[in-house]
Amino acid sequence: MAITQAFCTSAKADFLAGEIDLDADTIKIALYTSTATLDASTTAYTTTNEVVGTGYTAGGNTLTGATVSTSGTTAFVDFNDTTWATATITARGALIYDASASNKAIAVLDFGADKTSTAGNFTVQFPTADASNAIIRIA
Repeated sequence: MAITQAFCTSAKADFLAGEIDLDADTIKIALYTSTATLDASTTAYTTTNEVVGTGYTAGGNTLTGATVSTSGTTAFVDFNDTTWATATITARGALIYDASASNKAIAVLDFGADKTSTAGNFTVQFPTADASNAIIRIA
C-alpha cells in the first residue's frame, strides 16, 4: 500500500473533455491513512482507508477560493487552506476530487509521513500558487 503524489491521469482527460471545472464545481479533499493506495491511476473518491476520527466526516472538506491563473506557459489553481477543527486524526495523504462530477479524482497528495492532530486543528496548507509550486499545474 502506498500513496504517491500525482495529478490523476483520468483527470487530465476529464479536463480536456470539460467534465471538471475547478472554479465552478464542488471540489473536495478527503484524508487517507497510510494503508491507502492512491496514485496517478486513482479515478474516483473512495471511502476505503479514509481517515476515521473525531472531527472528521467521510468525504472530507469542500475546498474554497479556487483561483485559476496562468504564468508563462503554465496554468495552475490555488485553493484556500482547509482545516478540520478539534480533530483527533492521523492522515498520510489526501485526494482532491470533484463532487459535482461523480466524485472524479483530480490529484493525490502525499504528506511524506503520518500527520496527526489530537483534539486540535488539522490543516492542509497549499503551497504558493505559481507556475513552479501550485499543487495542480499544467505546463
